[in-house]
Amino acid sequence: MSDSITRPDDPVLDQLCGQLSATAGELDIAGDWARQQLQLLGQAGVYRWFLPHEWGGFDWTEEALASGYMKLAAACLTTAFVLTQRSAAVRRIVESDNQTAKQRLLPALADGSLFATVGISHLTTSRRHLAKPVLQARETADGFVLNGYSPWVTGAAHADIVVLGATMDDGQQVLLALPTSLSGVVVPSHAKLLGLNSSHTGPLECHEVHVGNDALLDGPVENVIAARSGTKTGGLQTSALAIGLSAAAISFLDNESKKRIELRAPTESLRSEHDVCEADLLALAAGAPACSSEDLRARANSLALRATQAALAAAKGAGYVAGHPAGRWCREALFFLVWSCPQPVMNANLCELAGLG
Repeated sequence: MSDSITRPDDPVLDQLCGQLSATAGELDIAGDWARQQLQLLGQAGVYRWFLPHEWGGFDWTEEALASGYMKLAAACLTTAFVLTQRSAAVRRIVESDNQTAKQRLLPALADGSLFATVGISHLTTSRRHLAKPVLQARETADGFVLNGYSPWVTGAAHADIVVLGATMDDGQQVLLALPTSLSGVVVPSHAKLLGLNSSHTGPLECHEVHVGNDALLDGPVENVIAARSGTKTGGLQTSALAIGLSAAAISFLDNESKKRIELRAPTESLRSEHDVCEADLLALAAGAPACSSEDLRARANSLALRATQAALAAAKGAGYVAGHPAGRWCREALFFLVWSCPQPVMNANLCELAGLG
């Protein structure tokens, strides 16, 4: 496939999703890095969705990106998830004032010859309860020295650049485009995950790593993640993935309900709920919200859990055999309970699971 996808309703996107869907099960079983899938994204111009025209991108709107994410997630959640981490890194670079870093990195990120990811969860939802920052930065005359680790970095072992957040002694934070080739950067074996294992998500360690000022994207500043209003962690992208996964499970139920009348009512109910979530997501992305992003995230999480389990129930014993997509979808749905999950969203999901309404 060589045609670039220039809009969410492009037939080439449907063709790409068909290819991703055909290999999603094998990818999950093997646990190999999603190299082939990411190459397909590059060939289809997906990486250009996230870049302005001046850097060789297609400059897709947030609404268009949400639509694209949902389609990709329905086809292969692992691939879509890795893409969110890559695009998060790209967005941080684009919004930086560091023109040198932009000129060095963005053209290669546009054509797919460079892979970047992010290591910022320790500044937001992961390990923040610890008294001492897990990744510390010490300023020098020409840059920073990093010590510590980032606990959750997707594809760290395969990345050329990791957009990494670190905390200084005075509490201020920096954001750096860290080349993984630098001395002192160590990537241990990735964590063994229940689902999305082929994202190779795990820790990245820094042992006296010297990073030059030419890699500084933002800071030193308090709360560097919130320093620029245009960048957010988790947010609509994660909700889009949950809604996309739900769509895959509901499509399976649709096909089964054509043969089994008892599945029609629950399938129609889930489909209706999915359509409302999708509409609310697109409204939020377009800047005309019908609900808050946290409310949508809680509902998308719930829908992903229930739709995938409904698919498993409909598949019966066959769905419980390793390799069946319904079982994989159920494992993947659990991801949304733990990844970039704000406390109010977690509380809402816990209350629902406990039957508290």
